[in-house]
Amino acid sequence: MVASVEFRLSTTQWQTERIAQYHLPMIRQFEPTPLGSDRPCPCGGGKPYGSCCEPLHLGGAAATAENLMRSRYSAFCLGQIEYLLATRHPDQRQPNDRADLMRTLSRTKWVRLQILATRRGTTEDDSGQVEFVATYEEGGAAGQLHERSDFVKENGRWFYHSGQTEKLPPPPKPGRNEACWCGSGKKYKKCHLRR
Repeated sequence: MVASVEFRLSTTQWQTERIAQYHLPMIRQFEPTPLGSDRPCPCGGGKPYGSCCEPLHLGGAAATAENLMRSRYSAFCLGQIEYLLATRHPDQRQPNDRADLMRTLSRTKWVRLQILATRRGTTEDDSGQVEFVATYEEGGAAGQLHERSDFVKENGRWFYHSGQTEKLPPPPKPGRNEACWCGSGKKYKKCHLRR
């Protein structure tokens, strides 16, 4: 079954019309998530996916910049390219965004999100910044990405605008009986040591 989300504008319109004319969600079809609504949300917020990021993925509006950032991280985990494109600020969209996302999603598995700081980005603000570290696997190796993401709210909708990123050293390899670096809660020997 394919979930239908209403997207009202085409990509070319995104780049030529003012933000006041945008209304998300936009009409697109995307694959259903491989995650049940009762499973833990990939964003690490501690709630089930169905009451955390899924309502946003289905067209709901994020209340805060952090909510949007978490939902975008979950979209990366779940391969929801349309959501990632739709929640990027129209002024920042590029013709090659889809291809870049497809390439990234085909080789990267996102495994853990840590929010380090949030500046502004509340329901009363029109801009905000979220600083985070995302842990990932690529080519069988672990990596970490540190980013300060800037968000703007226009017409009641938060958008990812831009970010400053840096790659960090991989997380330290734990001992066999220590918690795995991915945040799964399993011992390393029962998780990534086995892969």
